[in-house]
Amino acid sequence: MTKTTGNFIAGVESGQIRVVIEGVLPEVDGGRFPIKRVCGETVTVEADVFADGHDAIACVLRFRHERDHQWSEVPMLSLGNDRWRAAFPVTELGRYWYTVEGWVDHFTTWQRNLQKRIQAGQSDPTDLLIGARIVDNASSRAAGTDAVILSEWAIRLESCAENSQAHSLGLDSELTVLVTRYPDRNHAARYYKNLAVVAERLRARTGAWYEMFPRSRSGEHGRHGTFADCVASLPYISKMGFDVLYLPPIHPIGTTKRKGKNNAETAQPGDVGSPWAIGSYHGGHTAIEPALGTFDDFRKLVVSATELGLEIAIDLAFQCSPDHPWVSEHPEWFRQRPDGTIQYAENPPKKYQDIYPIDFETESWRSLWQALLDVVLFWAGQDIRIFRVDNPHTKAFPFWEWMIDSVRQQFPDAIFLAEAFTRPKVMGRLAKLGFAQSYTYFTWRNTKEELTQYLTELTASPSREYFRPNLWPNTPDILPEYLQLGGRAGFMIRIGLAATLGASYGIYGPAFELCHSEPRTSGSEEYLNSEKYEIQSPDLGSAWSLRDYIARINAIRKENLALQESWNLQFHEIDNPLMICYSKVTADGANVIVVVVNLDSGHGQAGWTNLDLPSLRIESGVPYQAHDLLGGGRYLWNGPRNYVELSVLQPLHVLQLRRKSRTERDFDYYL
Repeated sequence: MTKTTGNFIAGVESGQIRVVIEGVLPEVDGGRFPIKRVCGETVTVEADVFADGHDAIACVLRFRHERDHQWSEVPMLSLGNDRWRAAFPVTELGRYWYTVEGWVDHFTTWQRNLQKRIQAGQSDPTDLLIGARIVDNASSRAAGTDAVILSEWAIRLESCAENSQAHSLGLDSELTVLVTRYPDRNHAARYYKNLAVVAERLRARTGAWYEMFPRSRSGEHGRHGTFADCVASLPYISKMGFDVLYLPPIHPIGTTKRKGKNNAETAQPGDVGSPWAIGSYHGGHTAIEPALGTFDDFRKLVVSATELGLEIAIDLAFQCSPDHPWVSEHPEWFRQRPDGTIQYAENPPKKYQDIYPIDFETESWRSLWQALLDVVLFWAGQDIRIFRVDNPHTKAFPFWEWMIDSVRQQFPDAIFLAEAFTRPKVMGRLAKLGFAQSYTYFTWRNTKEELTQYLTELTASPSREYFRPNLWPNTPDILPEYLQLGGRAGFMIRIGLAATLGASYGIYGPAFELCHSEPRTSGSEEYLNSEKYEIQSPDLGSAWSLRDYIARINAIRKENLALQESWNLQFHEIDNPLMICYSKVTADGANVIVVVVNLDSGHGQAGWTNLDLPSLRIESGVPYQAHDLLGGGRYLWNGPRNYVELSVLQPLHVLQLRRKSRTERDFDYYL
């Protein structure tokens, strides 16, 4: 119930404020969380802004960077039905604030009514006297020559009040521009909160990731790879066109309860264990596994990668082996069992005796949080700015919000990728808390219906304001059934989908480009002879490898700006249920990409498209060229219906549409 004090409603600052502002978008959870953008993008804001009666209103979108003290403003334009819109650019890393302000526009109201009266032959001297008063008030808010000119306008209106033929003077465009510059905002309404947008660098939106185990890069059977071996592997990865090289944990690996090959409970002599069992007498999360090399070796890897256009990402796995220094130094950070032992990780019936999870309900949570933050700051000090976070959904939500914000205060270019294959609401919460990107269910979405529904949800629903997808066809933990059964064509299809549906995608290599497809057991998604538990020596020069195919796909991504966005994804009809068709178009229409995929890895398929030509900026009745950037073919199409045939050997078309105006005689000149 509304509380009143005397004759006034408590909390009303001024009974003279008549404008209402509501329905502001974008807004995440009532403004509790920021939306996301990258530098160079714009934030388009809409709001319902209205007042009682029939007076005209005006409103502005206010915004500022967190470092700025002054607000900038841009006028909002009416969309009809009291809905208004405006946009502002984000140009710097960090947090921006935005809100909406509106007021009754007495001058526009007066002009509008004056025009109606003039048209009806009903204007009288009072009309101009009212206008003169409004203009004179505007002159008091103006400065310099504008104040003088407005004052003169007020006098002119007064002097013409008795001349009905001169009343149209009040509609003068110069007067309108000048008064609008100095509106009366004494009784303006402002949205009751400031909303936030976090501006990140471009890599937070787009990039191709390659995951690699450093210990398997020696090229010699049985020899443990080093950072120096990784440096030697960089040209191989760079030639495939990847942007980010992600390394699983590079820290010392514990020996207590170490797992053997294929996750055997007991390790045999020479077994190297899982890199996610972090910590030994060599150190913990700020140490390096000695077999990989030294910090100098690691820094050489970072520098060498940078020179080839690659950025190193490391794994952030907040868990410990029984040998981690924290276990003895801070036993209070772990969950104690009734028998005095520490609870190891498990996901019944799976048991991970080589890993102790951290207890985020510990009474010593403050010191724990600080220690974990110090780990991230340490690696940021080693020029690492991208962190792939292992199982963030098993750690406390408030910790992630605090930690990510704390890191970005010092390193605003830091990027965090959430590896959380869990419930949708949990994944969404992590994204809201600050994770720049998130793993998705794409790994298990295979049919046209599944892909269309899920990717539409990711790119066109309100969640896109905070949830950025990173599409992975495989990971060291996940060999999906489609890849197990789909043969080489299955791998071609899945990377083609990942790389063109999403602005960010990744693969676990070289298992992916070499088409490794044998599961540990029937019905399992675990790899046989998983690299998580042993050193491998892959044949990178194999003729079976997809390295050239992957290189071409990544080159196409780099050459076509439309593929570096996700929100521009649009699906088109194709009459074969085993084929899918979609497009991406840049905002200016200069780059138009249509992708057609055969989802059947065992058979060729054909179908007729039904393209939405207006969305592709194609003029009806004018032929256009479809250039297959992947296969090299060129096709002359006309209209929305076009025949497409894809084989198992070529299951994907990435078509760049090139169109001409009606006045062009050939395709020598393309927009």
